Amino acid sequence: MDSILVTGNGPLNGQIPIAGAKNACLTLMPATLLSEEPLTLTNAPRLSDIKTMTALLQSLGAEVSSLQDGQVLAMSSHDLTSQTADYEIVRKMRASNLVLGPLLARFGQAVVSLPGGCAIGARPMDLHVEGLEALGAEIDLKDGYLHAKATGGLKGAVHEMRFASVGATENIVMAATLAKGTTVLKNAAREPEIVDLIECLRKMGAQISGEGTSTIEIQGVDRLHGATHQVVTDRIELGTYMLAPAMCGGEVELLGGRMSLVESFAKKLDAAGVHVEETRSGLKVARKNGRVSAVDVVTEPFPGFPTDLQAQMMALMCTAEGTSVLEERIFENRFMHAPELVRMGANIEVHGGTATVTGVERLKGAPVMATDLRASVSLILAGMAAEGETTVSRVYHLDRGYEHVVRKLEGVGAKIERIKGQ
Repeated sequence: MDSILVTGNGPLNGQIPIAGAKNACLTLMPATLLSEEPLTLTNAPRLSDIKTMTALLQSLGAEVSSLQDGQVLAMSSHDLTSQTADYEIVRKMRASNLVLGPLLARFGQAVVSLPGGCAIGARPMDLHVEGLEALGAEIDLKDGYLHAKATGGLKGAVHEMRFASVGATENIVMAATLAKGTTVLKNAAREPEIVDLIECLRKMGAQISGEGTSTIEIQGVDRLHGATHQVVTDRIELGTYMLAPAMCGGEVELLGGRMSLVESFAKKLDAAGVHVEETRSGLKVARKNGRVSAVDVVTEPFPGFPTDLQAQMMALMCTAEGTSVLEERIFENRFMHAPELVRMGANIEVHGGTATVTGVERLKGAPVMATDLRASVSLILAGMAAEGETTVSRVYHLDRGYEHVVRKLEGVGAKIERIKGQ
């Protein structure tokens, strides 16, 4: 099993290109199931999760070609052979459940395994099911599979979600594009990935308004056509690499970054003593003076502080001046990186969904183990700012969400290498 060796090496300087958003691409790919015509995605990230979604779509009979070194995905669902998403593929990745809405909308039936692929909480499917049932679907759970059918097709409805779930919003919106009549989805999630999905669906002929707000209206159409769409910049990769110069010093420009994608996060960095400014090419980040200051963080749905940047922010707070409190309100079990940071000399106390971090002057390198995708990169960031060597094991998580992480960090002066497992 591979590991990553990081040695604290001082300030970082240079540029890091930011890839297309993993979470957006994984949502856009199932949209191909809504139409017989081709859907082409550009600026696709080159990640193992994209390969998993590719395998899932191909198992349904879709054609998926990876072009231009993986940055273009050409897809066609003109001749699907199955409406069953098998457990052996779905279990690898949570986003696999996003085939449920499109299959149900286009074919009136779908059988989708309950998903897996994550260790940071249950993330149940009840919000997805409630929304699709509001559109007239009948859904039963049998032997770990959701059996869904919509005899006579889906029908528009007014539905208010109990929680602004990103995945449920995406599934319901895709299903509603082919439903008869108008659907009004209230308490919808507002994330940029949803805005990106709706922009793509509109290119395919969908009639949707309200993206980026908590109320989305979808006027169903008879069919969708093909389109070409560029995947939005990955705001989580962007935020992650913004933390690198914040922790190590120096100045780094994140190519393709936009302030609108990370506004709440950038405000926290500013309060901590990190300067962020927009440039023609992206965002430039530099620590203002000496150690950063402790700031409190509460994770919230967009436009609040992203849960997917909580672990990385905790790494920064480990060396901040003062004490910070990080409250996780989105997922349970999302402080599993804390004991690993403690191994590096951090002072962290966890009580339920709250972590109290008292900054130390310098972390010390140590062998640590990644527990999930964002935890793995938080440990790499910590190792870059630590004294001595840090070995991060179980980095297969990393390949799900960060392309060429070693190359990108090496390019700005980090001392980092991937060690191949035996």
